[in-house]
Amino acid sequence: KTGWVHNQPKESSQFWQTSSNSVNGLGKRRGGATNVSTNKNDEPRTGWLHNTKAPNKQQEEAQDSKSRTSPAQRLLQAAKMKQQLSHRIVSPPAFHACGDQRQVVVTEHFISLPLNYSKQQEEEESPRINVYFSITEIVDNVENEQFFKSLGNKSPEERADQYIQHAGMTTANEMIFYLQGGPGFGCATPTVGLSMTKSGSWAGAALQHYKRIVLMDQRGTGRSTPVTKQTLEQQFPDLFLLDGVEDNDDTKMVRDFDESDDAAQHASEALSKATEYMTQLRADNIVKDAEAIKDALLLPPTDEDGETVPRPYGAALGQSFGGFCMMTYLSQVEHPPKLCFLTGGIAPMLTPTYDLYSGLWQRIKERSLQYYEKYPGDIAVVKRIVKTLLTEPATLPSGGKLTARRFLNLGLSLGGSPSTFASFHELISTACLSSSEHDDCEKVEFTRAFLKRIDSQQSFDDHPIYFLMHESIYGNGPENSPTNWAAYRAYNNLVKTPSEFDYRLTCTLNSDERPVLFFGEMVFPWMAQGDFAEVSGVGMRSLADSLAKKDDWGPLYDANHMRKVLQDGSISRAAAAVYLDDMYVDFNACMEVTKRGGPLEKCKIWVTNDYQHSGLRDDGANIFNKLYGMATGSIRTPS
Repeated sequence: KTGWVHNQPKESSQFWQTSSNSVNGLGKRRGGATNVSTNKNDEPRTGWLHNTKAPNKQQEEAQDSKSRTSPAQRLLQAAKMKQQLSHRIVSPPAFHACGDQRQVVVTEHFISLPLNYSKQQEEEESPRINVYFSITEIVDNVENEQFFKSLGNKSPEERADQYIQHAGMTTANEMIFYLQGGPGFGCATPTVGLSMTKSGSWAGAALQHYKRIVLMDQRGTGRSTPVTKQTLEQQFPDLFLLDGVEDNDDTKMVRDFDESDDAAQHASEALSKATEYMTQLRADNIVKDAEAIKDALLLPPTDEDGETVPRPYGAALGQSFGGFCMMTYLSQVEHPPKLCFLTGGIAPMLTPTYDLYSGLWQRIKERSLQYYEKYPGDIAVVKRIVKTLLTEPATLPSGGKLTARRFLNLGLSLGGSPSTFASFHELISTACLSSSEHDDCEKVEFTRAFLKRIDSQQSFDDHPIYFLMHESIYGNGPENSPTNWAAYRAYNNLVKTPSEFDYRLTCTLNSDERPVLFFGEMVFPWMAQGDFAEVSGVGMRSLADSLAKKDDWGPLYDANHMRKVLQDGSISRAAAAVYLDDMYVDFNACMEVTKRGGPLEKCKIWVTNDYQHSGLRDDGANIFNKLYGMATGSIRTPS
């Protein structure tokens, strides 16, 4: 077959590329307008002979095509990508008066992104998920206000198209992207959980430097395609076939059932699929989602030579787990945000997970003792509560059980804001039905109000990812896999001999010298053994264990790449707030990463004990301004 129809040039062929004299600088394919040229040398080659090149010439062109694409090809690619993204603004823009002579407008966006980016790169079909994000920006003139109001009667797709054209962004320099803590929690709602006044939050301060703030619900959370027990039951129904037939054994897994049983076989297959699904919800894909959002908001590049021009975010801020994601950004993206801010979020990438938790248990001990120093009367109350729950766990409204270990897990909140201790004391004060301060009765009858509050403060209804995926954030490649319930193993090592960490022992001691120590930000296998209803049952328990035992996690961090992009500040600059007394992120492990020779040695570090882990929420504007000044050179910290 030698005719032109049978031998259409490949996508990489020069045939599709525009000539310097073509009309509008744009070549089109058969079926549309073709190039019109006044130069005979620019005429399309249509015959078999004309399209035959010497092998070495073909190799040169193939190599060249990898780094160059024609305007026509870029437009076709952009059109295909737009269709796949299905970008839409789902509701009319909302205006908010913020004070400080400032009005902001919030637009709510959805785009459709691949569940598995690696399959997309290999040109395989991948399921797609919805990712939600909002954009907050200042309305600074009447024309802008009228434009946003005009979007009210448009379709979601039309709103998105017109927004992009109106914004006219050819770079992302004026955008700051936020990566929230977690894993497993949706982002704050602008003006509700996040003030937009200049001194009211980090976001209000950021609007003095950036035109747009992008807040994303990380995949699996918030309004993005969510992961809850309810959605997992719909997506992987066979995973739950064995729930309710475990013969009152709260530890039973799918693997413990007879493999010849049809239900067990189906459950096992579903477990593999669900595990694979959950592995796509980590920082590596979260970062790719952030990049996809940026690209969706920018106008197509206008360069004529086909070279890819970097268009990174102007800045990004990562709080807690969001800081871990920021380190993945610096590790895996060639051009990460120009300014990278981390607050309480330096991933302890150089410390084995078990060793990390062994150190964190000591930090939790110190925080527990600080609490009892402030409220010494609670030592006896906590002991009474624990002794009661060891013999008679209380049934919660959700169907879960308030056991002694679940009660102690309330200590998770002790690493928060300055009012945390007072709030915790107030909660414990409502636990007992008896109002007598000198009640000698060892047994506690719990108030219904207390049990309801426990349910609401420790719910996995909306964010089981926190339980299922928490330790996976430390699974940095096969050498750091599996995590295998590292916090639980570290605890068991502490209590294998009589220890102050053993609440079964300390609750029986009359002396206030040995109070019951609380737990911290950790997950345990017993959480799925009936304590928390939403993560219990054979299906959820098996899924959690499968992820804990996964021995081939992909890499999240690349020390050499971090050094490269931060080397001289020409690609990215980074500044971090590290909290000396942080109960959740070990200070010493952070310092290993940031010391001279470490992966983040070029990141400017501000060490402070003015704040706990929640510093960004408690004093966000001051912390943001400090880090911004450090990164841009106007504040000399470290000194």
